[in-house]
Amino acid sequence: MLNHEFFVRMALEFSHLFGELLLLFVGISFTVALLQVYISPARVRKLLSTSNRGLSGILGAALGAATPFCSCSTIPVLTGLLRSGAPFCGVVSFLLASPILNPAIVTLFLAFFGVKAATVYGVFTFSLAVVMGLFLDRLGFAREVKPAVIGGCGCCGCGGGGAAWENLSGTFWEKQKKAVAIAARSAGALFKSVLPYLLLGAGVGAFIHGAVPEGLLEKFAGANRLWAVPLAAVVGIPMYIRTETMIPIASILMAKGVAPGVAIALILGGAGASLPELSLLSSIFTRKMLAAFIACVFTVAIVTGYAFNFMMQA
Repeated sequence: MLNHEFFVRMALEFSHLFGELLLLFVGISFTVALLQVYISPARVRKLLSTSNRGLSGILGAALGAATPFCSCSTIPVLTGLLRSGAPFCGVVSFLLASPILNPAIVTLFLAFFGVKAATVYGVFTFSLAVVMGLFLDRLGFAREVKPAVIGGCGCCGCGGGGAAWENLSGTFWEKQKKAVAIAARSAGALFKSVLPYLLLGAGVGAFIHGAVPEGLLEKFAGANRLWAVPLAAVVGIPMYIRTETMIPIASILMAKGVAPGVAIALILGGAGASLPELSLLSSIFTRKMLAAFIACVFTVAIVTGYAFNFMMQA
């Protein structure tokens, strides 16, 4: 029943969730923006251009995890990598890792789920990104790439890259001061664009916390419901919800009895293959490669989800 006590509980939970997200994201957004100045798309292409395919896959996933590009600004980097002749396995590993494994996501995982959960998430998403890149390369999917010219990102306020460290002028400290100023402006723009999603995530999480009875979600999506993980991955793939929004919602779902793997599969499905990203990828990849990419995201979501259920209960 929606009474005064319910609204008070929901307001308190919203304040707690949003306050935590706000403090985290202010620090994360500045750090991420500063890192983006140091690690430019050109530097990513240079590092990834190695003849060793195994090393290229590992480097691709590592650079995808380290570079804080959104899913849309990942695409121009992807195009540059393909044009520069970087090994296809490294390109795919980068594409898979970039939206689902970055400093912001790892920090939020640490804050909401703890060290063990963040470690399990990081190890499995990183490893699977490498494996999927090598697998698609081995099957000859490099032939499924078509010519494309794509501009920068215009959907999230990130600006599509910004200034690079190597293009700044002056002494080291002068360049450092410029980098900090650029990062502060970029972080401010990013925070403004993400603020509605943070409010949405805190609001939905607070509503679930206050309105959903204990045990109800566990009945349908508990750890003993094996079908719930792939279903969550399927539901997540067409959803265009930022990971920053989904993580606090997932923490509330888990508190209400939803299995950890179900929540993780939902996050990975939405973060790994959002509709705007698939739309951009359709101008680079053939339908066969696009279908393979979606299958890879689905596989990563399912395997990581089941691993989460097993390891978090151990």
